[in-house]
Amino acid sequence: MSKYARRIQKVGSSILISLPNQWIKFNHLKKGATLLVEINKDNSISVFPSADANEVAKSVTIPYSHESIDNMINQIYGAYLLGYDIIKIKAKRQISFEHSESIKFALRKLVGLEIVDENTSNIESQFLIDTNSLDAAKILKRMNTIVAGMYRDILDVFVSKNFGIAKLMISRDDEVDRQYFLLVRLIRSTMMDQKLARKLNLSNIDILDYRIAANHLESAGDHMVEFASSLPYLYEMDLHETLKEVCSCLEEMQFKSVTAFINKSSTESIRVAKMYDEFNRLMDVVKKMVSREDQRSSNSNLALLNSIYSLNNLARLWVDVADLVKPAYLITPLGSV
Repeated sequence: MSKYARRIQKVGSSILISLPNQWIKFNHLKKGATLLVEINKDNSISVFPSADANEVAKSVTIPYSHESIDNMINQIYGAYLLGYDIIKIKAKRQISFEHSESIKFALRKLVGLEIVDENTSNIESQFLIDTNSLDAAKILKRMNTIVAGMYRDILDVFVSKNFGIAKLMISRDDEVDRQYFLLVRLIRSTMMDQKLARKLNLSNIDILDYRIAANHLESAGDHMVEFASSLPYLYEMDLHETLKEVCSCLEEMQFKSVTAFINKSSTESIRVAKMYDEFNRLMDVVKKMVSREDQRSSNSNLALLNSIYSLNNLARLWVDVADLVKPAYLITPLGSV
């Protein structure tokens, strides 16, 4: 961040300060341009180019390479997360059908990005959602709803024994990832555009916390998929009733932790910490039941270890989400005692 010192000048009855020339050039401003000046809560001021100025869509061109399709797809994801509105894939000759399908599949995984132009050597996509209309809390709630649905699917397995649910889990996890990418894009955009951050009512600490919370929810989806793949083996070991209690406990921890984060509720945050003790009690029961098992196949052993690992990680994720509330809202201000 660059800092500039400016002296206040008085011209007639007006008080003036000069603006940094580097900032003027960067924003393509000329004499007579209108600026917006905002007075912040801390009594500082922020200066922005006029809202009615013609905004140029951020565009990037990614050269097509037949030999590095994976790297090219990673560049597409990177451009999306960095807030580019137009992403072009340009080839010197022709994009192969297989690679074209891979590129379009990658684009479909990014919310708001639509193909607007395509031929044999070019694929152009554009982000068609107005960033100003996005809401970080709503996107996080959407992620939360999908993960909660994954819990309910697992609980249904304990009744229906429909072990094919693992495939549905992968589909749900893909949707969690789509929402995660959208939220990360929004967060990065607000970091680079303080005007947008103010419009969305996101402080710097909010931006950081939403980034962490979103990452935890994305990781939760991965752990749920991993746990679902172990269900057939766990059912054979007669652990399903106890694990059903564990999953119910985790589902409630998730609900309370995300509620605590979004509503900045220290009360709900403390409840999650207490529920973590109940989770550990249930997991101790699982471990004791496992220790009494004498004969298990290698597949069952691996499934058991993976499931315990996944469940423990899920519980820690919800505690960590709830803990995001504490630094900002539970610390007693100095001098208040």
